Amino acid sequence: MVGHIHSTESFGTVDGPGIRFVIFFQGCPMRCLYCHNPDTWSPKGGMIKTAEELLAEYDAVKEFMRGGGITCTGGEPMLQIDFLTELFEKAKAKGIHTCLDTSGVTFTKDKPEKFRRLVKSTDLVMLDIKHIDREEHKKLAGHYNDNILDFARFLSDSNVPVWIRHVVVPGITDNEKYLFELGEFLSQIKTLKALDVLPYHTMGKPKYEQLGIEYPLGDTPPLEKEKAVWAREIIMQGLKSALKHKKNDCD
Repeated sequence: MVGHIHSTESFGTVDGPGIRFVIFFQGCPMRCLYCHNPDTWSPKGGMIKTAEELLAEYDAVKEFMRGGGITCTGGEPMLQIDFLTELFEKAKAKGIHTCLDTSGVTFTKDKPEKFRRLVKSTDLVMLDIKHIDREEHKKLAGHYNDNILDFARFLSDSNVPVWIRHVVVPGITDNEKYLFELGEFLSQIKTLKALDVLPYHTMGKPKYEQLGIEYPLGDTPPLEKEKAVWAREIIMQGLKSALKHKKNDCD
Protein backbone atom coordinates (compact mmCIF):
# COMPACT_ATOMS: atom_id res chain seq x y z
CA MET A 1 0.00 0.00 0.00
CA VAL A 2 1.20 3.53 -0.73
CA GLY A 3 0.27 6.97 0.57
CA HIS A 4 0.32 10.44 -0.94
CA ILE A 5 2.71 12.43 1.24
CA HIS A 6 3.23 16.18 0.95
CA SER A 7 6.46 16.32 2.95
CA THR A 8 8.27 15.18 6.09
CA GLU A 9 10.00 17.14 8.81
CA SER A 10 12.54 16.06 11.40
CA PHE A 11 12.83 17.59 14.86
CA GLY A 12 9.22 18.75 15.22
CA THR A 13 8.73 20.28 18.67
CA VAL A 14 5.08 21.42 18.56
CA ASP A 15 3.49 18.27 17.16
CA GLY A 16 3.08 16.14 20.27
CA PRO A 17 5.34 15.17 23.17
CA GLY A 18 9.11 15.27 22.75
CA ILE A 19 10.98 15.73 19.49
CA ARG A 20 9.06 14.18 16.61
CA PHE A 21 9.28 13.04 13.02
CA VAL A 22 6.36 14.78 11.32
CA ILE A 23 4.65 13.38 8.22
CA PHE A 24 2.40 15.76 6.26
CA PHE A 25 -0.30 13.89 4.34
CA GLN A 26 -1.63 15.19 1.04
CA GLY A 27 -5.34 16.00 0.77
CA CYS A 28 -7.90 17.78 2.95
CA PRO A 29 -11.68 18.27 2.61
CA MET A 30 -11.68 21.29 4.94
CA ARG A 31 -11.18 24.84 3.74
CA CYS A 32 -10.40 26.68 6.95
CA LEU A 33 -10.15 30.43 6.41
CA TYR A 34 -6.87 30.56 8.31
CA CYS A 35 -5.31 27.39 6.85
CA HIS A 36 -1.54 27.82 6.51
CA ASN A 37 -1.04 24.72 4.33
CA PRO A 38 -3.24 25.31 1.23
CA ASP A 39 -0.66 23.36 -0.77
CA THR A 40 -1.89 20.19 0.98
CA TRP A 41 -5.55 20.55 -0.04
CA SER A 42 -5.48 18.49 -3.24
CA PRO A 43 -5.51 14.71 -2.66
CA LYS A 44 -3.48 14.31 -5.83
CA GLY A 45 0.20 14.93 -6.14
CA GLY A 46 2.77 14.79 -3.41
CA MET A 47 5.31 12.01 -3.01
CA ILE A 48 4.24 8.38 -3.26
CA LYS A 49 5.59 6.58 -0.19
CA THR A 50 5.21 3.20 1.45
CA ALA A 51 5.02 2.77 5.21
CA GLU A 52 8.41 1.07 5.12
CA GLU A 53 10.00 4.04 3.35
CA LEU A 54 8.63 6.49 5.91
CA LEU A 55 9.76 4.33 8.81
CA ALA A 56 13.22 4.12 7.24
CA GLU A 57 13.32 7.94 7.21
CA TYR A 58 12.35 7.91 10.87
CA ASP A 59 15.04 5.33 11.67
CA ALA A 60 17.66 7.60 10.11
CA VAL A 61 16.97 10.29 12.74
CA LYS A 62 15.49 8.28 15.62
CA GLU A 63 18.51 8.91 17.87
CA PHE A 64 17.44 12.54 18.01
CA MET A 65 13.74 11.85 18.73
CA ARG A 66 14.06 12.29 22.48
CA GLY A 67 10.79 11.47 24.18
CA GLY A 68 9.07 11.69 20.82
CA GLY A 69 7.95 9.54 17.94
CA ILE A 70 5.96 9.98 14.74
CA THR A 71 3.19 12.53 14.17
CA CYS A 72 0.94 12.34 11.11
CA THR A 73 -0.64 15.64 10.13
CA GLY A 74 -1.59 17.33 6.89
CA GLY A 75 -3.75 18.02 5.15
CA GLU A 76 -6.05 15.48 6.76
CA PRO A 77 -4.36 12.12 7.47
CA MET A 78 -7.64 10.24 7.96
CA LEU A 79 -8.51 10.93 4.33
CA GLN A 80 -6.02 8.08 3.72
CA ILE A 81 -7.12 6.03 6.71
CA ASP A 82 -6.08 2.63 5.34
CA PHE A 83 -2.52 3.76 4.69
CA LEU A 84 -2.40 5.71 7.96
CA THR A 85 -3.49 2.61 9.89
CA GLU A 86 -0.87 0.44 8.20
CA LEU A 87 1.83 3.02 9.00
CA PHE A 88 0.81 3.28 12.67
CA GLU A 89 0.53 -0.48 13.10
CA LYS A 90 4.03 -0.97 11.72
CA ALA A 91 5.34 1.90 13.83
CA LYS A 92 3.85 0.39 17.00
CA ALA A 93 5.44 -2.96 16.12
CA LYS A 94 8.78 -1.12 16.28
CA GLY A 95 7.90 0.50 19.61
CA ILE A 96 7.45 4.00 18.15
CA HIS A 97 5.05 6.47 19.82
CA THR A 98 2.30 7.47 17.37
CA CYS A 99 0.42 10.75 17.31
CA LEU A 100 -2.38 11.77 14.96
CA ASP A 101 -3.02 15.46 14.29
CA THR A 102 -6.50 15.63 12.76
CA SER A 103 -9.63 17.70 12.29
CA GLY A 104 -11.75 14.56 12.76
CA VAL A 105 -14.03 15.68 9.92
CA THR A 106 -13.94 12.34 8.07
CA PHE A 107 -15.23 10.36 11.07
CA THR A 108 -18.59 8.62 10.64
CA LYS A 109 -20.18 7.19 13.76
CA ASP A 110 -22.41 4.91 11.68
CA LYS A 111 -19.36 3.08 10.28
CA PRO A 112 -16.69 3.22 12.99
CA GLU A 113 -14.90 -0.05 12.18
CA LYS A 114 -11.90 1.48 10.41
CA PHE A 115 -11.57 4.13 13.09
CA ARG A 116 -11.61 1.47 15.83
CA ARG A 117 -8.72 -0.29 14.13
CA LEU A 118 -6.81 2.97 13.68
CA VAL A 119 -7.02 4.09 17.31
CA LYS A 120 -5.76 0.72 18.55
CA SER A 121 -2.33 1.75 17.26
CA THR A 122 -2.65 5.47 18.08
CA ASP A 123 -1.04 6.67 21.30
CA LEU A 124 -2.31 10.25 21.14
CA VAL A 125 -4.76 12.29 19.07
CA MET A 126 -4.30 16.02 18.66
CA LEU A 127 -7.81 17.09 17.67
CA ASP A 128 -8.48 20.51 16.17
CA ILE A 129 -11.86 21.94 17.11
CA LYS A 130 -12.20 24.98 14.90
CA HIS A 131 -15.49 26.31 16.31
CA ILE A 132 -18.00 24.92 18.79
CA ASP A 133 -21.02 26.45 17.04
CA ARG A 134 -22.30 24.30 14.18
CA GLU A 135 -23.23 27.11 11.78
CA GLU A 136 -20.18 29.23 12.58
CA HIS A 137 -17.99 26.18 12.01
CA LYS A 138 -19.44 25.81 8.52
CA LYS A 139 -18.60 29.44 7.76
CA LEU A 140 -15.07 29.05 9.11
CA ALA A 141 -14.09 25.64 7.74
CA GLY A 142 -16.55 24.77 4.97
CA HIS A 143 -18.05 21.85 6.93
CA TYR A 144 -20.32 21.41 9.93
CA ASN A 145 -18.67 20.17 13.13
CA ASP A 146 -20.95 17.17 13.75
CA ASN A 147 -18.36 14.53 12.77
CA ILE A 148 -15.63 16.34 14.69
CA LEU A 149 -17.55 16.42 17.96
CA ASP A 150 -18.65 12.81 17.41
CA PHE A 151 -15.00 11.86 16.93
CA ALA A 152 -14.06 13.55 20.19
CA ARG A 153 -16.70 11.51 22.01
CA PHE A 154 -15.55 8.35 20.20
CA LEU A 155 -11.97 8.92 21.35
CA SER A 156 -13.17 9.43 24.90
CA ASP A 157 -15.23 6.24 24.81
CA SER A 158 -12.26 4.38 23.26
CA ASN A 159 -9.93 5.54 26.05
CA VAL A 160 -7.60 7.33 23.62
CA PRO A 161 -5.63 10.29 25.06
CA VAL A 162 -6.68 13.58 23.45
CA TRP A 163 -5.02 16.98 23.14
CA ILE A 164 -7.41 19.67 21.96
CA ARG A 165 -6.19 22.49 19.75
CA HIS A 166 -8.24 25.63 19.22
CA VAL A 167 -7.15 28.65 17.18
CA VAL A 168 -8.45 32.02 18.34
CA VAL A 169 -9.10 34.35 15.41
CA PRO A 170 -9.96 38.04 15.92
CA GLY A 171 -13.62 38.66 15.19
CA ILE A 172 -14.38 34.97 14.65
CA THR A 173 -13.51 32.75 17.61
CA ASP A 174 -12.54 35.35 20.23
CA ASN A 175 -16.12 35.20 21.50
CA GLU A 176 -16.70 34.63 25.22
CA LYS A 177 -19.99 32.75 24.71
CA TYR A 178 -18.50 30.29 22.21
CA LEU A 179 -15.31 29.81 24.24
CA PHE A 180 -17.35 28.99 27.36
CA GLU A 181 -19.49 26.53 25.36
CA LEU A 182 -16.34 24.86 24.03
CA GLY A 183 -15.22 24.34 27.62
CA GLU A 184 -18.59 22.84 28.49
CA PHE A 185 -18.25 20.38 25.62
CA LEU A 186 -14.71 19.42 26.62
CA SER A 187 -16.01 18.38 30.06
CA GLN A 188 -17.46 15.31 28.26
CA ILE A 189 -14.00 14.14 27.09
CA LYS A 190 -12.79 11.80 29.83
CA THR A 191 -9.40 11.29 28.16
CA LEU A 192 -8.57 14.99 27.74
CA LYS A 193 -4.85 15.43 28.47
CA ALA A 194 -4.11 18.95 27.28
CA LEU A 195 -5.65 22.07 25.79
CA ASP A 196 -3.64 24.22 23.38
CA VAL A 197 -5.21 27.59 22.65
CA LEU A 198 -3.30 29.08 19.76
CA PRO A 199 -3.27 32.71 18.60
CA TYR A 200 -4.12 33.24 14.94
CA HIS A 201 -1.10 34.18 12.83
CA THR A 202 -0.56 35.24 9.23
CA MET A 203 2.57 33.20 8.44
CA GLY A 204 0.67 31.23 5.78
CA LYS A 205 -0.17 34.28 3.63
CA PRO A 206 2.92 33.99 1.38
CA LYS A 207 1.83 30.48 0.33
CA TYR A 208 -1.47 31.89 -0.96
CA GLU A 209 0.43 34.48 -2.97
CA GLN A 210 2.72 31.80 -4.42
CA LEU A 211 -0.30 29.67 -5.38
CA GLY A 212 -2.20 32.63 -6.81
CA ILE A 213 -5.02 32.23 -4.27
CA GLU A 214 -6.67 35.14 -2.50
CA TYR A 215 -6.07 34.98 1.25
CA PRO A 216 -9.56 34.58 2.83
CA LEU A 217 -8.94 36.59 5.98
CA GLY A 218 -7.45 39.57 4.18
CA ASP A 219 -5.85 41.98 6.61
CA THR A 220 -7.10 40.30 9.80
CA PRO A 221 -4.33 41.05 12.32
CA PRO A 222 -2.55 38.34 14.31
CA LEU A 223 -4.02 37.73 17.76
CA GLU A 224 -2.08 39.02 20.74
CA LYS A 225 -0.71 36.25 22.95
CA GLU A 226 -2.45 37.84 25.94
CA LYS A 227 -5.81 37.40 24.21
CA ALA A 228 -5.07 33.69 23.69
CA VAL A 229 -4.34 33.37 27.42
CA TRP A 230 -7.68 35.05 28.16
CA ALA A 231 -9.47 32.72 25.75
CA ARG A 232 -7.99 29.64 27.43
CA GLU A 233 -9.16 30.91 30.81
CA ILE A 234 -12.73 31.25 29.49
CA ILE A 235 -12.65 27.73 28.04
CA MET A 236 -11.42 26.37 31.36
CA GLN A 237 -14.19 28.24 33.17
CA GLY A 238 -16.74 26.52 30.95
CA LEU A 239 -15.15 23.13 31.53
CA LYS A 240 -14.99 23.54 35.31
CA SER A 241 -18.55 24.88 35.45
CA ALA A 242 -19.88 21.86 33.57
CA LEU A 243 -17.94 19.43 35.76
CA LYS A 244 -19.27 21.19 38.88
CA HIS A 245 -22.85 20.83 37.67
CA LYS A 246 -22.29 17.14 36.91
CA LYS A 247 -20.91 16.60 40.40
CA ASN A 248 -23.86 18.41 41.97
CA ASP A 249 -26.29 16.31 39.95
CA CYS A 250 -24.60 13.15 41.24
CA ASP A 251 -24.65 14.25 44.90
